[in-house]
Amino acid sequence: MQFVKQWIGIFALSACWVTTAVTASVGKPEKEDLRLGFIKLTDMAPLAIAYEKGFFEDEGLYVTLEAQANWKVLLDRVIDGELDGAHMLAGQPLGATIGIGTQADIITAFSMDLNGNAITVVNDVWQQMKPYLKTDEHGQTLRPVSASALKPVVDQYHHEGKAFNMGMVFPVSTHNYELRYWLAAGGIHPGFYAPLAGDNSGRINADVILSVTPPPQMTATMEAGTIKGYSVGEPWNQQAVFKGIGVPVITDYEIWKNNPEKVFGVSKSWAEQNPNTHLRLVKALIRAAHWLDDNQNANRQEAVKILARSHYVGADEEVIANSMLGTFEYERGEVREVPDFNVFFRHHATYPYYSDAIWTLTQMRRWGQIPQAQSDEWYRQVAKQVYRPDIYQQAAQALIAEGHLGPEAFPDFSQEEGFRAPHSDFIDQIEYDGRQPNQYLEKLVIGLKGNDKV
Repeated sequence: MQFVKQWIGIFALSACWVTTAVTASVGKPEKEDLRLGFIKLTDMAPLAIAYEKGFFEDEGLYVTLEAQANWKVLLDRVIDGELDGAHMLAGQPLGATIGIGTQADIITAFSMDLNGNAITVVNDVWQQMKPYLKTDEHGQTLRPVSASALKPVVDQYHHEGKAFNMGMVFPVSTHNYELRYWLAAGGIHPGFYAPLAGDNSGRINADVILSVTPPPQMTATMEAGTIKGYSVGEPWNQQAVFKGIGVPVITDYEIWKNNPEKVFGVSKSWAEQNPNTHLRLVKALIRAAHWLDDNQNANRQEAVKILARSHYVGADEEVIANSMLGTFEYERGEVREVPDFNVFFRHHATYPYYSDAIWTLTQMRRWGQIPQAQSDEWYRQVAKQVYRPDIYQQAAQALIAEGHLGPEAFPDFSQEEGFRAPHSDFIDQIEYDGRQPNQYLEKLVIGLKGNDKV
């Protein structure tokens, strides 16, 4: 596997630390005409809003936004230079940097959003789960729903000699790790990867077979019977409800409250060649994210209309609005308030925290994509190689100096070290401390830890 060779040089690379002595001024862009990629999901919204509201043009940037066929094509085009940057899965810059799949140095200085995903199952599976669900005195399902309610269904499939198949969007996606986390917390083994043995299927010892399906194809693939459920971003969970073919079981907000989702990624070489352009892109995206959450989501209805256009997400306004406006529909008619289902700016959503990167790396290790034990320092160094809060800070301070946003909108840069406080906002209530990744892995019952190998 390629990334095993890359580890030798990890510690030779200079770490990128948060600095406090930065300048607020940003020079002229080295490159003005840019092509940026995205996948048709509602969390590409900061790109669409930065374009439609003129934030890119305010920075002297003339941007073309291009929908991509899938995550692999998107990443390859950034690596090849066909795209200047893109809406990426949080795991893509990390996976590329350590050599999972195509090896390339990709960095991110901007987190695009928190939350925004869900896990959906086909109607007949939901009906089979119902006897195992907890309900209130009115017969309404108590949430969050544990995967322990799915386990008897999976066991019955195995008894009948049938595989239980589910879809996720990419091997290094948060959707993959959230689905695996939920399954494992309910006692269902999602399978291991074994790259050193040439097995990248992720299905070793699996109770549930997970496969890659592009987001816009999820509902059709489930409707065809190929998969019994999936983990994906919006609007494709709500689409299943509107089409009457599936039921969202749990949102990722319920699996891990305020979890990081997408990032804006560029190649390291592109960022080094175009530092001012990069800063200006981050500035525009910060303004767009703030616009999306400003005044208690007052602009979201307008955002829904923009995202519904065919060249952005291309789904019905009603479907997109179901999650973007602070509600979420589980079973048809069961609409619940989930004000933070999509978060673009509040809770410091745009800041690229090292601890967010390290959590993703722990899940790569847990399921075997990182096949060998690594030190806590290794996790920190990889995070600091890929996540660039120093660049984010320069962009933020320029926006403050220009009067676009106040300092209260951002973390306290004089104190910020890039690590969120330890917390246990997970469905299994296990505490995560980004400074101690190996200790965290030891707490997880299902999965690799220590010197375990597949």
